[in-house]
Amino acid sequence: MPKKTVENNETIKEKLEYLGLDLEKIPKSIKQYEPLEFRIPKFYDEEQYKQYRYVPIKDIEILLSPTNRMDEIEEKYKKASPLADYLDNKSEENILKHTTFLKMLNDFSIEEVEKIGEEQEKLSKKIPFKVKYQNNYLWQIYYSQNSDKYFMLVPTEDSDYSTFFYLLKKKLEKRRTGKIFVPIRNVEYTSEFLKKSEFEDIENYLWLFTKDWPLIYEVYDKSDNLCLYIVGETEVYQKIRSLYRVKLETKEEALEFYKLLKVMFILQTELPHYFNFKTNIGKNGEIEFYLDDKKLQYENITDWLNNEFETGQDKLEEAEELIKNGNMRLKELKTEIAMQEIEYLAKEKQISTFLECKKTFFGKFKYYFKYSKKKNKNKIRKEDEENLENIEYVNNDDMEELPKKRKRIRKENYNLEELTQLYKIIDGKETELKNIVMDINSLKLKSKNMQKKIENASLYIAEIDSHKKSIFEFWKYSNKDEMSSLPEGEEEEVNIVRKITKTFDYEQDFESFGNTMDRLQRKNLSKDETDSIFILTTNLLPLINKIKINDFQPKDIDNSLKEIKKEAIEERDLTDKEEFDIFGGIVQDSTKVSKIKNKRHRELPKDRFSILEVNKNTKQIGFKLALENVISNVKTALTKVEIPEDISVYKIIPDDKIDDRKINVFDINSRNEISSNIKNENNKFNFYKINLKQGANAISFTNSIFYDNQNKTLPVGQDLSTKILVDISKLELKLKEKSSFKIVEFENKNDDFSKIEVKTINIFEMDT
Repeated sequence: MPKKTVENNETIKEKLEYLGLDLEKIPKSIKQYEPLEFRIPKFYDEEQYKQYRYVPIKDIEILLSPTNRMDEIEEKYKKASPLADYLDNKSEENILKHTTFLKMLNDFSIEEVEKIGEEQEKLSKKIPFKVKYQNNYLWQIYYSQNSDKYFMLVPTEDSDYSTFFYLLKKKLEKRRTGKIFVPIRNVEYTSEFLKKSEFEDIENYLWLFTKDWPLIYEVYDKSDNLCLYIVGETEVYQKIRSLYRVKLETKEEALEFYKLLKVMFILQTELPHYFNFKTNIGKNGEIEFYLDDKKLQYENITDWLNNEFETGQDKLEEAEELIKNGNMRLKELKTEIAMQEIEYLAKEKQISTFLECKKTFFGKFKYYFKYSKKKNKNKIRKEDEENLENIEYVNNDDMEELPKKRKRIRKENYNLEELTQLYKIIDGKETELKNIVMDINSLKLKSKNMQKKIENASLYIAEIDSHKKSIFEFWKYSNKDEMSSLPEGEEEEVNIVRKITKTFDYEQDFESFGNTMDRLQRKNLSKDETDSIFILTTNLLPLINKIKINDFQPKDIDNSLKEIKKEAIEERDLTDKEEFDIFGGIVQDSTKVSKIKNKRHRELPKDRFSILEVNKNTKQIGFKLALENVISNVKTALTKVEIPEDISVYKIIPDDKIDDRKINVFDINSRNEISSNIKNENNKFNFYKINLKQGANAISFTNSIFYDNQNKTLPVGQDLSTKILVDISKLELKLKEKSSFKIVEFENKNDDFSKIEVKTINIFEMDT
């Protein structure tokens, strides 16, 4: 027999012993098989699991199918055969199947099976926060409702058989009372807690509030008690997202959660101008809902509806009062404009009469006596009296025609329908009020223009009247070549138009901002200054800040120097005999091509050891002087660069407040700042948002900060970091807003069973 076959036989024998399987004595429990009568459901997504259970190992039938795991369930089930057929080494019809089983036996890894066992051991004690776990997709467990049986479909063409052999090993053990926690494929939600339509509604409702499709699982514990788990992500602050999980242990809790979502969904979709619900994270990682900083819970929903209804009635009364006053103001303006039009028409007629009369000597003489000041003083012409009779004056009778004050509704409790109807009335009233305000502004503008026209006409007429001291002077004036035109009047500034400034959006604007900053810094900063700023990107920044504010001990410098010397020896391959590095700042030859985000260049990365002149003989005083030189260069550099647009920057500080004496490095990306600092042992953080104005001094950590550019091939941009250096000591920071949010964090993101921590982030938004 060839050596390879012998080795294979030894491997198979070892694995059979590990499983506790004797191919000559197959247990009756394995041989026994009853048809499953499995009916394949229509329109089911195999990639999405809806149900997880602790299933007794002894109750799971095992079927093997000569297919791949990714094949359709119809094909896998159609070709499936009981495990006993694959263990049969005597029947000629099962020889091919038995050969397949031996190959699977030879290929599987005992180590992988042990990992499945360790995973199931953890699952027997704790359900992961996300419910799903790393190897859940390997469990091809189905349920046949017709025969009330669970079965496992094992695709023989797969490469990973760890779950199959784990289950087989457990079934062969003498004590087969254990359970495994697995997803059940091709099953729909039961109606034990909620209806199918209500599950779909919850998905839609949560998407509206979180902009993320949730995963809803029915989870049965070891005692076959049902819980609903809802897992998803939600925005907690300016595109910063957090995982959440809702656990509903009873039908009552599930219905209450559903009803709460439904109330909020109806209000936000039908009345988006009045109701916009925000989300946050609770102390156990559950999702919470807020409106105007007030937390909404189902147990308080009746009181909340009552309060909102009372608030709505206040809004309605206020809107109706404003409408009443607005209508009165409209009538006043209409009266005022009507009077102005009469006055203007009179002056217009006087001027047109003059233009007509100036054609003849007798006409001018007639005009002089008709519009004599003495003769027309306090006299109202007949046509003016007729116009005045048509004016609608505001009087006491008009007041009675205005809408009477609405009678306030008084009830013990108000329902959602009543609240919705009330706010729709409010919406209509506020729309009416907006139209009234627009009409008032329009009439105010018209009144101002009319007043200007009247003033101009009066000036023109006054100029005519000034020549009526004698008929000869009037004649002389009327014979001028041209008459000055009547100005139309100035436009009233109804609304104050403020300068619109561009709002920085990280996703869309960061690349352009980085390119601009890199060009500015290459132009304005020297090599020594960019070298010093590069040192701020290393782990030396805390020590540099201690030196800057004179809060250091000699041991701080000594310990840091020892550490950097050690790193220099490891990274630069210095020997104990070398007093200095003969390569200086050259860590590779310049012919090598490097890439920055697929952009090719031939530049050398900056070297901290060379910049700080660290070698075997560097002393503490020399190291301190080098760091002080870094501080000096950074101060100078900060005066040379200004940001080209308004931008917000972020910084997390475990301490009480930000220290403007220190060199402060911020992040332009708020999510990066959160994720890189949240691992701290603290559960509470201060998160500073500084709104910088265009022209503020700052230095971005662009490509030219990390690389020299001697060959002029360095790509322009900010591709290696989202950090930015800001000198806040020169800024007058004013607190704009203070708030907080919570975020769920795993101790180990790669571990499904990792403990979660809910971190509280206190936000301090500062304007400059």
